[in-house]
Amino acid sequence: MGTEVVGLNVAEWILVGFLSIALLIFLIVSIVLVVKLIGITREVKKIVIKGQDIAQKADDIAGNVRDMSTVGGLVKTLVNKYTDSKDRKKSNK
Repeated sequence: MGTEVVGLNVAEWILVGFLSIALLIFLIVSIVLVVKLIGITREVKKIVIKGQDIAQKADDIAGNVRDMSTVGGLVKTLVNKYTDSKDRKKSNK
């Protein structure tokens, strides 16, 4: 009769206590991991945005090189510079 406590014996109380502590540890670890995961996703978002900016700049550079390496691109560039300088002279008068 000494091992009975409110309908549960000592082994059952030990098992309930062990499972409660395991659940508490699991909840604490999972909350910490979720907070860390949110921080990692923010960093990944920053990296993706930087990567998109770099890809856009590389695409612009490739376009400029392509325009400068073809005859049509050179003529277009010269015409644009020539017309821009004429427009500036007219606006200054």
